[in-house]
Order: sequence, then C-alpha cells, then structure tokens
Amino acid sequence: MQKLEILSDAAKYDASCASSNTTKRNSVGGKGIGSTTGSGICHSYAPDGRCISLLKILLTNFCSYDCIFCINRSSSNVARARFSVEEVVDLTLNFYRRNYIEGLFLSSGIIRSPDYTMAEMVRVAQMLRDHHDFRGYIHLKLIPSASPDLVAQAGLYADRVSVNVELPSETSLKRFAPEKQSRDISAAMGSLKLRIDESKAERAVSRKAPSFSPAGQSTQLIVGADGASDVVILQRSAQLYGSFGLRRVYYSAFSPIPDSSAQLPLSDPPLMREHRLYQADWLTRFYGFEVGEILDDASGEMLDLTVDPKLAWALRHRSRFPVDVNRADREALLRVPGLGTRSVKGILDMRRFRRLRLEDVARLARSLRVLRNFIVTEDWRPGALLDSERLKLHLAPQPRQLALL
Repeated sequence: MQKLEILSDAAKYDASCASSNTTKRNSVGGKGIGSTTGSGICHSYAPDGRCISLLKILLTNFCSYDCIFCINRSSSNVARARFSVEEVVDLTLNFYRRNYIEGLFLSSGIIRSPDYTMAEMVRVAQMLRDHHDFRGYIHLKLIPSASPDLVAQAGLYADRVSVNVELPSETSLKRFAPEKQSRDISAAMGSLKLRIDESKAERAVSRKAPSFSPAGQSTQLIVGADGASDVVILQRSAQLYGSFGLRRVYYSAFSPIPDSSAQLPLSDPPLMREHRLYQADWLTRFYGFEVGEILDDASGEMLDLTVDPKLAWALRHRSRFPVDVNRADREALLRVPGLGTRSVKGILDMRRFRRLRLEDVARLARSLRVLRNFIVTEDWRPGALLDSERLKLHLAPQPRQLALL
C-alpha cells in the first residue's frame, strides 16, 4: 500500500491515459479476463477534474535522469519506491476484478539503463497477456532511447504506446531535460508510425496478422514550464500530427514541484489555458482550421481565455456571418460557433427534406445562446446583434461566484 500510494501519486502528472480507439475485446464465453469496452467500471477523478479509469502507476520513481520540471528527477527529495513485475500484474488483475479500473497505464523512471527499464515494463504486459489472458486495456509509456526490439515487443502487447515530447522546442528540452535527446524522441515516434502502418496493411490482407498498438500512439506537452506561447505549442502539435500520425497530443499544465529550480515558474498557468489548447487542437483536427487562423496577427500568440477559440475567431471575422443553415456547405457550417460535427451532419441531413427553422436547429444543437447570433434560418436573422461592439461581453461565460466552503 505504501508503494501504491507513492507510485500512483508520482504518475498523476502524466495526462495521456485515455483508453479510446483500440481493438474491441472481451471475456464473454469464459475465456480470458477483462475487456476494453462495457459498463460497470468505477471511475476516479483527479483534483483537477481528469477522469481516471486506468490503474495509472509508475514501475518505479527512482530515476537516473535529472529533468528539472520532473518531481521524480534524480536530485528530487521525494520518497522512492519500486514495484516488482509480479506486483504490478497482481494489482492490475485484482483491481480489474473489483471494477476499479478498465486497464493499466504504466510508465517508469529510468533505472540501470533505458533497455533494462523498458524490458521490465514489457514483462508486465507480456505476463498479463500471455500468462493471464488479460483482455483489458494496456498503455505503455516508452523510453525513446530503448532498443527497437523492445519497442516492437511493447507495441505487440499494448493497445497504445506513447513517447512524451515534454516541451515544444528543442532548445527548451536541452535546457530543462539535458539527458533527453530530441532526435531520439523523433526517431522512436517515427519507428512507431512505421510499425503501426505496416500492421494496418498486414491486417487489411489477413485478420490473423498480429496487431501493433491498435489504438495508435500519443504524446504529451507540458504547458507553462518554459514560456512557450500557445502558437508555438499548437504549431508543434500540428507538426507531430502530420509527421507521426498521432491519435492525440495531450496538454498538461505545469505544476510547481517541491525544491524546484529557479529556472521554473513560481506558479502554475491557469487550467483554462490547458482547456483552450484542447479546444484549439480539436478545431485543427476536426473542423478544418489552421493554427495560423486560430492565432493570427489580430489575436496575438496566446489564446483568449474568456471565450473559446472558435468564438474568438468568429468575432474577428464577422464579415463571414451570419451563415444561412439552409444553403451553406459543410465547411462553412463547421466554423459557426455553437455547431459541432454531429449538429452539422444533422443539419445537412434534415435540410434535404425541408427548409430549417430556428426550432429545428435548436433540436440539433446543444444551445442557441451563442449560435443564434451567427446563423440565418427560414424564420430568424440576428439583425444588429452581430455588429454590436458588446457582443463578446454578452457571449462570454458569466464568472462563477466562489463558494465559501
């Protein structure tokens, strides 16, 4: 229990633990244990609101690296612990049987050597899969400088693998994590992409071909540790998505740590900044936006914390609105504040049979409060509202009153 307390707490700074987009497996019929889908899982929530449905732990928080921003750095004065491979396997199986978790997220500090540490993590996944027929979700955090053979084994046992980029620029990485090499990280991510693509091609020919990291790969960027602007972070994310086919880039707001270096900020960035980065990330992946549109000369290099990025963009480009929902194409509708991808699909489907009224749009969208200011329907026009100088103030979320207790 002491080990679990130390090593689960040490893993809380890693945000990249979502269990989505993997192969569907279950133990229906009495074969194996666990599943990657289904109900009855008890979810835990971190203090900042993150949903944790995996057993998220480190194999050990001993580490030979001295990354300045990391609580587990070699010079850090924290309690240390180490699990054996068998202990991690036992915890995973027992917690799953109790419906505490739906899988395992395993990372580790680096001990002895990158290869030794990576081999121990692979042994955990191998024992769960081969010895216990575990069919639940497994996410392994890879060590970039580990041997390609070990990385290949990890991808065969894990649903998702990830390599943390940590910081958006090579200069920042050299400054804050001198033992980590940007070229090693890029090489590892490139190798993973190649193997994932090869596996998909092989499985397209034969379903019996082994899967390699079927949920893809992800990474994490720390926000607010090195002074990088939002535009730099989003440009780095766009480069990572384009070069390595990532499923997700996770953004983790920097948290001040005990006995930290004078090079680090004294306070953490607002969590709303992390939230806005996720929203902007979504716009580039699913809504057709470019980073240069979300953050342009008019907006500056930082996202507006008072309104979401799509609304901020629309307020800067009012000449493109209002959009007629009965005539506009999909690309124009996706840029309307208040319309999501499902709402747009619903509008396109419904208008094949009739002209839409405001009440029809209300059924498809979550709310009309913002949306009605940017659209035209059969019975509605926003009129002078769209040109009002106070529109942003009117549409911005109302500040919450702090609770006394």
